[in-house]
Amino acid sequence: MRRLRIAFLALAAAPLLTAADKPVLVPDISARRVEIRYTFTGAQLLLFGAIVYPGGRPPERPADIAVVLRGPVQPILVREKQKLAGIWMNADSNRFRSAPSFYAVASSRPIRDLVDERTAAIYELGLDNLQLSPGGGALPDKERLFEAGLLDLRRRVGLYSQSPRGVEISDGVLYRATITIPSQVPVGTYTAETFLIDRGKVLAAATKDIEIDKSGFERFVAIAARRHAFLYGLSAVLLSLGLGWAAAWAFRRRM
Repeated sequence: MRRLRIAFLALAAAPLLTAADKPVLVPDISARRVEIRYTFTGAQLLLFGAIVYPGGRPPERPADIAVVLRGPVQPILVREKQKLAGIWMNADSNRFRSAPSFYAVASSRPIRDLVDERTAAIYELGLDNLQLSPGGGALPDKERLFEAGLLDLRRRVGLYSQSPRGVEISDGVLYRATITIPSQVPVGTYTAETFLIDRGKVLAAATKDIEIDKSGFERFVAIAARRHAFLYGLSAVLLSLGLGWAAAWAFRRRM
């Protein structure tokens, strides 16, 4: 029995001993919560941390770091516009079931130099490796066209970005990256993922959550629109009618 107990304890401790031989990431963020007010014009988030190597000594060939900041996933409908009879109209559309509302990746070197295509697809490293989950029903060429259009649209407004040399590593153990949050960023819980990569393999990973939410009057309006949709819509219509009537009255007085 004693031998069996010793063997069992050895087997139970094996994963811990193996984990102790691997480096560990200790990440942190400059702000765990970002509040959106009427004066919000964007923000800069600093993602930093340390790499703890076994024995406390980094290897001669330091590993690389990739940092991903990802917003909540959401379904989205992408429409293609074409000019018909001199008028721009919606000609075709495609739905994506789980596109991230925000995605930014920064790395110490270009992603293609860190991992192969399979590993990049597994961890969704890089804009070309996002799993957008198209709704189906369209031909593969058409789906790729809409995927490229979605990536281009969100890149232009700052919701998707990629910085191939956006991570700085000091002394092989300390790292830092700055990611820009645009003014029109969606609210929700964001996830900051840090990956330690060496020789094409992900050695360690760690995550931190960030809350981006509205505050003040903007929060009141957002909650009212969500909880009382009918009253909110009715108020918006009445406000528009009132402003239109006031503008017409002011114009008549000037005349």
